[in-house]
Amino acid sequence: MIKEFRDFALKGNVLDMAVGIIIGAAFGTIVKSLVDDVIMPPIGLLIGNVDFSQLFLVLKEGAKIHGPYTTIKDAVSAGAVTLNYGLFVNSVVSFLIVAFSVFLLVKAFQRVKKLDKITVPESTTKDCPYCFSKVSKKATKCAYCTSTLP
Repeated sequence: MIKEFRDFALKGNVLDMAVGIIIGAAFGTIVKSLVDDVIMPPIGLLIGNVDFSQLFLVLKEGAKIHGPYTTIKDAVSAGAVTLNYGLFVNSVVSFLIVAFSVFLLVKAFQRVKKLDKITVPESTTKDCPYCFSKVSKKATKCAYCTSTLP
């Protein structure tokens, strides 16, 4: 059973998948930073200095401290129940960027596959080794110098 597991774990597909997952996780971190640190701040500035990560609704006030709460962290530490729609907006934007990036990657791979499938038609002629003229591959004698072809 251990040998079977080792054979399974060392197959090319499993290793490729593991590498893909690791790279995907790293890519996810980059996209999260792109959304949180680059894309959302200008959007928030355009609509009036809004920090999307701090947009939330209080569904139930906290037992420890009553609102209003300025941040999600304050509300959660007070025991309030919140609906964090700003974080959801950030997640949706992150998803759209990842989905679009994967779409572009798949499209690029498909383009490369199409280029690999394009084949140059095989030549129907060959060079005569004596006079270097082009003759049919099926020819046994050169039409120009009448030499017997190999």
